[in-house]
Amino acid sequence: MTKLLKDKVAIVTGGARGIGREIVLMLACEGCDVAFNFQKSQDLAIALEKEVQALGVRCCATCVDIKDSAAVKSWIAKTKEEFGRLDILINNAGVVRDKALMMMSDEDWKDVTNTNLDGMFYATRACIVTFLKQRHGDIVNISSVSGVTGLPRQVNYSASKGAMNAFTKALAKEVSPYGVRVNAIAPGLIRTDITDGMEEKRKEEILKSIPLGRIGEAEDVANCVKFLLSPAAAYMTGQIITVDGGLTMK
Repeated sequence: MTKLLKDKVAIVTGGARGIGREIVLMLACEGCDVAFNFQKSQDLAIALEKEVQALGVRCCATCVDIKDSAAVKSWIAKTKEEFGRLDILINNAGVVRDKALMMMSDEDWKDVTNTNLDGMFYATRACIVTFLKQRHGDIVNISSVSGVTGLPRQVNYSASKGAMNAFTKALAKEVSPYGVRVNAIAPGLIRTDITDGMEEKRKEEILKSIPLGRIGEAEDVANCVKFLLSPAAAYMTGQIITVDGGLTMK
């Protein structure tokens, strides 16, 4: 059976842990060569790189600060040169620095917006010329329900993800005539290192608001990415898809 993404090449930002890791593994299982960056999780990144290579596809983990425009540009250029092509970009890298606005420092604001928003811009800009020239390419941005509804004590994070959603829609309109699709996924409460660090009381409060009655898994998000990269989603662009167990239903 032919794999969905056989012989394609994908870039995944923030691929060493959590949702990023599951996306990297999903891509590899579908026959896709994968390059991903990490910043602090070197041991996890190297282990994942070996795990993916064992699946019979190429994989390269590189330490890159997603907030560094020049470093991101160089990384993506080298990836294209080494792998010979570029088909998919998954903008997944992100951080949270939750606290009340009145207690939020300049660093809390800048670290979140520079990583979540600027990093997406740098990676997308570095890929988009290739996508436009070849008249095909898929971009999936990993947003958050925080960017859809806004959440208290997440003004910085909500702002960055809300901007990501607007970026997704604007870019989709800009590049769709060239055969390039841009979509976003807005996960709800997903079991990752970030949610593991949340206060139990807060998680319990959110859980009460989830109609499906459970915390999501990173695999749930990866499965949605798989759908968006499949022929079944060929007529979809500029969409923000919530994967949240019904949390944001009205």
